[in-house]
Amino acid sequence: MRSVSYVQRVALDFSGSLFPHAICLGDVDNDKLNELVVGDTSGKLFVYKNDDSRPWVTCSCQGMLTCVGVGDICNKGKNLVVAVSAEGWFHLCDLTPAKAPDASGHLEPPVEEQRPIFRQHIPANTKAMLISDIDGDGRCELLVGYTDRVVRAFRWADLGEGTEPPTGQLLSLKKWTLEGQVDSLSVAPGPLGTPELMVSQPGCAYAILRCTWTQDAGHPPIPKGTAEGSRETPTVRDVVLHQTSGRIHNKNVSTHLVGNIKRGQASESSGPSLFALCTLDGTLKLMEDADRLLWSVQVDHQLFALEKLDVTGNGHEEVVACAWDGQTYIIDHNRTVVRFQVDENIRAFCAGLYACKEGHNSPCLVYVTFNQKIYVYWEVRLERMDSTNLLQMLEAEPEYQQLLQALGVDPDDLPAVRALLHQTLYQPASGNILEPTSLGEAPD
Repeated sequence: MRSVSYVQRVALDFSGSLFPHAICLGDVDNDKLNELVVGDTSGKLFVYKNDDSRPWVTCSCQGMLTCVGVGDICNKGKNLVVAVSAEGWFHLCDLTPAKAPDASGHLEPPVEEQRPIFRQHIPANTKAMLISDIDGDGRCELLVGYTDRVVRAFRWADLGEGTEPPTGQLLSLKKWTLEGQVDSLSVAPGPLGTPELMVSQPGCAYAILRCTWTQDAGHPPIPKGTAEGSRETPTVRDVVLHQTSGRIHNKNVSTHLVGNIKRGQASESSGPSLFALCTLDGTLKLMEDADRLLWSVQVDHQLFALEKLDVTGNGHEEVVACAWDGQTYIIDHNRTVVRFQVDENIRAFCAGLYACKEGHNSPCLVYVTFNQKIYVYWEVRLERMDSTNLLQMLEAEPEYQQLLQALGVDPDDLPAVRALLHQTLYQPASGNILEPTSLGEAPD
């Protein structure tokens, strides 16, 4: 297990009156570059762009914001910011500037402070949110998890075609009731390639939620043997619970989940989908398909957030887990672990692509501390995840064997090779290193 000691950091100035709680990364202004969205407990949205420490734009919402997201929720080909409060207020914010960028590519903020373009009340006590296509029809839906073990699906319905800003409302598609608390929502390709909605459950478990409205637009068929005038409740077949191991986990420990983890470039990716889970008591798991465990790691930190991020640039997304004390674990598909420590207690965490500097998206880690500080660690890149040594790197060089032979050292004599390297690196002034004579003229 290796440790990363240095990553470039930018500190953002959080000017909110109360604690920031909900954070996400996304393309807010539709310029192909990602911004950072932060929502606080007073109802304020703060959008940070590039490496500017001050918010690029703010937006006033209603209630204590618990969930923020960025996506094409209206299915118009344009991203909007979605903010949902604990009181159940759903807000749509259009933060695309009216003016085009100048010659330097700089975008002026819309105005000093924005207002939501739409607001609607939905059931209260929101806890988690996801904007994604969950039924495979090519349109985005809104998934909301609640503190009462309920998940609801909504879809935007237009009331005026082609209007700007969009006019319409959220329509409820379905409600699922689960056995345990919901902490994470994710979508991953199922065995048939269609999306599957995954929900974390306590004790390192998860559930698959079925989108039954795609099977029958009307009422579900009445099973044989059902008495007339009664129907079988769809809850049993709409929620499929999965345990990730035979070992009994603590049913009271919270679990987070992230799905659809990439295992290579699009042309290389094959096989079942990968997803990961983490628990507050320090368990980390990478799963393939429904019930195949690839690896399990136990750490001595309380893990409260789970993300995925390609830190090597090879198309394989690593699993990133963060603990309350700032300890961060980056684990690849082969169970190689890299640790990164932030020296403050962490209130909220996210990882993804952010255009911090140089006008392009790069892998970033974002931390919100209990001291109301926001830190963005940008260009989080590693040459490789697996550890190596100097001998392995030298053996890949074509001149390595020739230099050893010129120095009279047998390449297969590992003790002699190690002694030569140690003397070259740490005792170069000893004067006992032989000069190569067979690769050129001998020195005078």
